[in-house]
Amino acid sequence: MEQIGTFAASGYTIRDLHLFRDIDDQQIACALGGCAVVRLDTGAKVEDSNRARLYIVLRGALAVEADTRNGMADGTVSKILPGESVGEQSVLDEAANLASISALEESELLVIEGELVWKLIDQSNGLARNLLRLLSFRIRAANALLRRRQKLGEFYRQLSMNDGLTGLYNRAWMNDMLPKLIATAHRAGTPLALVMLDLDHFKLFNDSHGHLAGDDALRAAADVISTALRPSDFALRYGGEELMVILPETAEPLAVMVADRLCARMREAPIFRDMRVPLPHITASFGVAMLEAGMDDSALIAAADAALYRAKDGGRNRVAR
Repeated sequence: MEQIGTFAASGYTIRDLHLFRDIDDQQIACALGGCAVVRLDTGAKVEDSNRARLYIVLRGALAVEADTRNGMADGTVSKILPGESVGEQSVLDEAANLASISALEESELLVIEGELVWKLIDQSNGLARNLLRLLSFRIRAANALLRRRQKLGEFYRQLSMNDGLTGLYNRAWMNDMLPKLIATAHRAGTPLALVMLDLDHFKLFNDSHGHLAGDDALRAAADVISTALRPSDFALRYGGEELMVILPETAEPLAVMVADRLCARMREAPIFRDMRVPLPHITASFGVAMLEAGMDDSALIAAADAALYRAKDGGRNRVAR
């Protein structure tokens, strides 16, 4: 960063500087006259001192990557164009600039020391208003960016909670939500049912028809479940060919009825790898467990799993309690 002159000798006026727009004050123009104008080569960084400074672009453009020294850097880069400034926050904090500033092209910058900025603010209400407007705009922009990131983060969080093959919730979702649903049921004294199902002879199906057909079978089973449940119910892929249905506020007779309906619909679900060659239907075994006093998620899952094995031992393609 090389000093090439002063503002008074640069040919620029305060009207070229956004912070000083609409300010017709000769005293301010005189005060800025002695401030240094520096040249920054393309790609070069502003080597900041421990003093707070305000930098205003006279020519060229700067890239500003915020907060690189305090652990908050996230790759966000702002572009500062002629007339715009950087370093206002450091001046207000009376601290060194925490932004990484580099030239996108050969640039000329006006450098205003922090002490002088404060003196000019004391002299000019117009400068104070412009500074407040600028900071307000940046706060709004930062809040908008934060909201977008939060929405994107929630999108990816939701994406991580769904099984990629079936579209149902996955085990990570279950680990997070099932304890909460159980706690709610215990607190409210309402019933909660868990239905665990396993596609019958799925390994044989895969060996006979291939893994792509097996994937089709899992998707068909997931579709049977998701289209048959109420909006208040939840379906997830527990692992492999095992699926699970959580039925809040559902008494045992209704839970068994739901499982029977799903079992019947599963038998009717066709599996097609292409529209010309139908593959065999699939069946599933179902185990129904009810939440009891003192049960946690592990105990409820174990009860549903035990019921599922009773259905398998009873000949599969059936519901057991």
